[in-house]
Amino acid sequence: METYGAPGRGPASAGWYPDPGDSGSWRYWDGARWTDAVSSAIPPAGPTAKRDDSRSWALAAHLSALLALFVALPFVGPLIVYLAQKDDPYVRRHAAEALNFNISFMIYAAVLGTVTVILLLIIVGLLLIPLLLALGLLWIVLICVGAVKAGQGEEYRYPLTIRFVR
Repeated sequence: METYGAPGRGPASAGWYPDPGDSGSWRYWDGARWTDAVSSAIPPAGPTAKRDDSRSWALAAHLSALLALFVALPFVGPLIVYLAQKDDPYVRRHAAEALNFNISFMIYAAVLGTVTVILLLIIVGLLLIPLLLALGLLWIVLICVGAVKAGQGEEYRYPLTIRFVR
């Protein structure tokens, strides 16, 4: 059995607690005194129901980002919870934190993705520059070969050519 200090004193916050005078039952503490409300079973719903509801909404603020990830907007879930429950300070704090976190991560991902694409283009571009130069040199050589063959009166067909015109 829990003890609450001096006789007549109870816990700091209102709620259902084991009855200090009777084992096996619950008595409601209103924050200042024990009331006449007694329950022998699981304590009836009271202020803790509101607290549990707040916890559920706060949990939803965080986990809803995972659901919204499927549409690539993980901040939508926390934003909806924030707008729906902004009057509850506990839920508002959690929803704002989840919202800020997900917006921040979207910014980080966008910046990192952009840098990755730019670096990939630069690296691939640097690798392709020699190939482009070689292709340009091959083009000049093949044109010269075609001109020489034409000047000698011979037929010439360029290699790797798609025949659009016949």
